[in-house]
Amino acid sequence: MARKSKTVGSGAIRAGIGGWTFEPWRGVFYPQSLPHSKELHYASHHLATIEINGTYYRTQKPSTFANWANEAPPGFIFTVKGPRYATNRRVLAEAGESIERFVASGVTELAEKLGPLLWQFAPTKKFDAADFGAFLDLLPQKSAGVVLKHAVEVRHPSFCTPEFVGLARKKSIGIVFADHATYPAISDVTSDFIYARLQTGEDTIPTAYKPKALDKWAERAKVWASGGAPDDLPIIDPAHEPARQPRDVFVYFIHEGKVRAPAAATAFQQRVS
Repeated sequence: MARKSKTVGSGAIRAGIGGWTFEPWRGVFYPQSLPHSKELHYASHHLATIEINGTYYRTQKPSTFANWANEAPPGFIFTVKGPRYATNRRVLAEAGESIERFVASGVTELAEKLGPLLWQFAPTKKFDAADFGAFLDLLPQKSAGVVLKHAVEVRHPSFCTPEFVGLARKKSIGIVFADHATYPAISDVTSDFIYARLQTGEDTIPTAYKPKALDKWAERAKVWASGGAPDDLPIIDPAHEPARQPRDVFVYFIHEGKVRAPAAATAFQQRVS
């Protein structure tokens, strides 16, 4: 199976899922007889990327990150969700200690398998330019000699403003594109990578998204990877045109039931490989 798609003048396109521990995947994605201790090894050898969600709820140890890196094959990429203690607070400018503790917990042990760090905000969190800008300023660009990239997932409509997009662009921080029933869809390109979370899949469909929908998302991913911007997704700041350059693209299938998420990621990856 191709691990990623990369052509001349194009970044890598990786499709994956959120986490790897989910009992309903047994017999659907994982073989029934697979030991639980082998789930990450299996998932990382069948997919190109995984979004680690456990870090959102609790602090991990450096040895844990190192073990995860050792389980995954070369070329595999983890993205890591930042802790809720940093993002679920009234004053984001006061998140510095939580951010420092998270970064120091061992994320750089993932080394070349470390992708963007994801900072997810509550649907009730409204945009405040000064406070959100202060939060972005707290995100470190490097730790232990490893360059860090950051993505923010905002889920309140007040973020649909050029001012927010400008703040992210200034710091080269990616804005997560959310395919969701209620979250705002912001496809403005603000960094050297693209991060999309596709969340409207259904478990009644074998591949979560219908084949034609997967075809369309694959087309969009190829446009992103080649440095362009899909012309059928919402742009908040149309006055600014991003630099034309190859970009790595991370696409995660994370819908409510999520039983079919691995099948969706696999079917999507086949379309871009």
